[in-house]
Amino acid sequence: MENIIVRRAVREDCPRLLELIRELAHFEKAPHEVTVTPEHFTESGFGPHPVWWAFVVSVDGNIEGFALYYIRYSTWKGQRLYLEDIIVTEEMRGRGLGTILFDRLVAEMKEKGFKGMVWQVLDWNEPAIKFYKKYQASFDAGWINCSVENP
Repeated sequence: MENIIVRRAVREDCPRLLELIRELAHFEKAPHEVTVTPEHFTESGFGPHPVWWAFVVSVDGNIEGFALYYIRYSTWKGQRLYLEDIIVTEEMRGRGLGTILFDRLVAEMKEKGFKGMVWQVLDWNEPAIKFYKKYQASFDAGWINCSVENP
C-alpha cells in the first residue's frame, strides 16, 4: 500500500519543485521559457519576504506533484488565492494526487478567508479542463492575457 502525504513545501523541496516545473514546461511545449534561477526561486518562496507558497504531494517519500500559489488582490473581490501551477508527474497522473492537491488549496482558501481561487488553463489542455469542471469551475471568456518582460 502506498503512503501518500500532502504537506506544505519547505526550502529543501525547491530542487525537486524546479524539476517538476521543467516537466510542466516541457508538457506545455515551452521548456525554453523556464529562466528562473534556483537561488531566485528559493529566495522567493523561503526568504525574508516570501511571495509564493506551495503544497507538495509525496508517494512513498518521493515528491510526485505540487501546487504553487500566491495572493492576488482583486479590487472587486478582495484577496484571492492565485494558483500559479499544479502538476503531478506523468507517471502518477490518474491516481488522485491532483485531487488531493486541489482539495488542499480549497481548504487553504477557506482557512485564510480568501474570497476565491483563480488560475489559468491552456485551451488545448483537455484533461485539465475536464478536471476543473468536476469542481464546477467557471471559465472566463473575453479576457486576454497580457505581460511585459524586463529584458
